[in-house]
Amino acid sequence: MTKAMLAVRAHQDSRDLHLEEIPIPEPSHQDVLIKVASAGLAPGVFAMLEKGLLRHLPTTLGHEVAGTVEAFGNEVTSFTIGDRVRMHANLSCRECKHCLSDREQMCAQGAIIGFNGFGRGSMPLYEKYHDGGLAEYIVVPHWLVDKLPDNVSFDVAAKVHDVGSAMRALKCANLEPGSTIILTAATGAMGTSTLKLAEHFDISRIILVARSRERLEALQHLAKVPTEIVALDELEDDWVATKGLVRKLRSLAPQGVDAVVDFIPSGQDTWQTIEALGINGTLVHMGGNHAPLPIPVAVMMFNCWKVVGTRGNTRSDTDQVLEWLGDGRLSIDELITHKSQLSGVKEGVAALQSRAIPIWMSVVNP
Repeated sequence: MTKAMLAVRAHQDSRDLHLEEIPIPEPSHQDVLIKVASAGLAPGVFAMLEKGLLRHLPTTLGHEVAGTVEAFGNEVTSFTIGDRVRMHANLSCRECKHCLSDREQMCAQGAIIGFNGFGRGSMPLYEKYHDGGLAEYIVVPHWLVDKLPDNVSFDVAAKVHDVGSAMRALKCANLEPGSTIILTAATGAMGTSTLKLAEHFDISRIILVARSRERLEALQHLAKVPTEIVALDELEDDWVATKGLVRKLRSLAPQGVDAVVDFIPSGQDTWQTIEALGINGTLVHMGGNHAPLPIPVAVMMFNCWKVVGTRGNTRSDTDQVLEWLGDGRLSIDELITHKSQLSGVKEGVAALQSRAIPIWMSVVNP
């Protein structure tokens, strides 16, 4: 095996992506070296890079990884060379109250390999395993490596993280049978994943919210439950100030919806959708929206609304996704609309961020 590999790197005092040749990492006693076959592109880490929010630099980016086992440490006994695997990117201590109750992303050591660290203090695990998988190889602790069902491709396996996060958002909505939900930012990876999962939850109707009617119509077939469309581009020009989105949603659901699953990263769309909730409705937000809440807390109290913030997923979420992919209950192959090589990562990221063309999921094949 050669001693060097290509990797997409981020550096201190730079907002650019750097394709570099660096040494192939060597697995320590409890590690697995994965030869990357597919790595997902997700906009969140690139947004953090542009805002200067990454906690460890330099680093290799990329938290969505699938490939084959190339080597492993002398204490690893559960894998063989050539095994088809994916990386579960969530680092955590595995011992605290959060880790022991299916809430690993809340751990004080909580981090996502190839993405960022979220703990507030020292993070030795992230210091050791910060390098991600937009590269030809990656080293991962053995407990974060999952074997793949034979029918699951590397590209699909690389995007299990996104589907697991959509799974987490739906679980947080606490849906009852026959629920109507609003799904925002429906045309991205999280939105399309939610549509694919909807039939497995207590959902009878989905109101899709995004900018373009054309793009929303193109994905309606993904859901096996009835859908309706609200295209923001078709609302009045002053819809933000006049609450045009609220009126439109209320016309479709006069009694209010049971939940909003919100992946909007910015703007007032989030807070207009919350006003479309019915009594005891829940808004689940996983978009990272910094827009301030303009609704008095008393309104939330009187309506018994719940606002749930959540991020990422847990091992139980991705395990369930893998199980459903393996037994055929779930298929997401058609969600992967764009592929590139490491040499084309900058162009792939630019396309993902600009949204000039419809992209549901994008992967890189080193």
